[in-house]
Amino acid sequence: MVGIVLISHSAALAAEVAALAAAIGGPEVPVAAAGGTDDGGLGTSPDKVAAAIKAVDRGAGVILIPDLGSSVLTARLLEEPDSVVIADVPFVEGAISAVVTAGADAPLAAVLRAAEEAREIRKL
Repeated sequence: MVGIVLISHSAALAAEVAALAAAIGGPEVPVAAAGGTDDGGLGTSPDKVAAAIKAVDRGAGVILIPDLGSSVLTARLLEEPDSVVIADVPFVEGAISAVVTAGADAPLAAVLRAAEEAREIRKL
């Protein structure tokens, strides 16, 4: 199953979106939050992201969903073509779409595509 890593400047934001995604997508989907710096501040930590990737990797690939700015740069440091990919998506909507699709045991490309389609989801 494809794993999902949520990278945010805020540990609390990453954790809450991960909890929401798991509640909607099911507890069997490997989702990890990688938010904040190593000392608990706002920012991103390559070490936290690397640990999260390792925690969710089940061999089918991992999707990184960054929130903004330096989280994208951090994700790019750890990206590995064909196995660890970055989704350029809205943080919450992309996470939900990715987790639901991963829960259907879809391959990495399909989970990435579903997350990317979240850019087009209208609220009204």
